[in-house]
Amino acid sequence: MPANYSGTWDIVNNENFEGYMVALGIDFATRKMAGLLKPQKVIEQDGDSFTIKTLTSFKNYSCSFKIGKEFEEVTKGLDNRKCQTLVNWEGDKLVCVQKGEKKDRGWTHWVDGDTLYLELKCGDQICKQTYKKTA
Repeated sequence: MPANYSGTWDIVNNENFEGYMVALGIDFATRKMAGLLKPQKVIEQDGDSFTIKTLTSFKNYSCSFKIGKEFEEVTKGLDNRKCQTLVNWEGDKLVCVQKGEKKDRGWTHWVDGDTLYLELKCGDQICKQTYKKTA
């Protein structure tokens, strides 16, 4: 049985977020503002169906998907691009591939106890985020 990701998670570490945002082509002012934010993730999991909400004081983003089913995603609130997104299990990890204007784009989530890890990738840039479960 795959891991349970459900819960509320607060960020505690955000490594190379600036490099990742540059790779996405996000403008300077937005990058500076985003770098100051402390996002919270709220994950709702029902078997292989997920809703992941990223909440900040600046912008919120929500994404719903089913494992193994490709969908069109508009990264509104991020870089506002359309991409074809596919999320699959690799063991207990959620691995996402986003095909579109930016090459080698996607993310990987995994849980270890009360810690949620997220690696965001765009091109040769990888942002490593760590969250602690709060609810």
